[in-house]
Amino acid sequence: MGYSIAIDGPAGAGKSTVAKMIAKRKGFIYVDTGAMYRAMALYFLEEGIGADDKEKIRESAKNADITISYENGEQVVWLNGRNVNGLIRTEQVGNMTSAVSVNKAVREKLVELQQALAQKENVVMDGRDIGTCVLPDADVKVYLTADSRVRAKRRYEELLAKGSDCDLDEIEKDIIERDYRDMHRELSPLKQADDATLLDTSDMSIEQVADAIIGMCG
Repeated sequence: MGYSIAIDGPAGAGKSTVAKMIAKRKGFIYVDTGAMYRAMALYFLEEGIGADDKEKIRESAKNADITISYENGEQVVWLNGRNVNGLIRTEQVGNMTSAVSVNKAVREKLVELQQALAQKENVVMDGRDIGTCVLPDADVKVYLTADSRVRAKRRYEELLAKGSDCDLDEIEKDIIERDYRDMHRELSPLKQADDATLLDTSDMSIEQVADAIIGMCG
């Protein structure tokens, strides 16, 4: 039985950055749930299944075996026994991922695969519903949040560094709208698990957040 750390929270709270840092420091597997969804989308594309063919998606999802391992410190995503790292980051796969990730059968299958991984490995997982749905029995559960302005500023600085022209007020508006959508969606809405520790990162550095979460581990 593996040891699991579940980190949930809204967009821009720093979940994946913190989760990756914790995984590295503790020698755990960082479960990139987004990469697992991309591998599932790739599977459907290779099978020639359209994004709107709900019935075929439901049937085919059962035959996809997706897992993650680390080889020489690099994440490897496996789809039915083959390394698909070089195939899942295309625009086509990205578009398919958006279309199929709302499908209930796809979500259920991936939750099952994520739970299987957590059974046998020490993992850190982040998302919107990890502590509530995916790993309800996680050893450590954290709900990471930050003021919407702070989150918008982080995103703004990220985009500026990449040379993008962006507007801070627009980014904050998008974040607030996304929060609302995530909290009110029908499938696994974003909410703090009853037994999760609330951590507001508005005035914390990434290192301080990682230290705080590692401090919660027994």
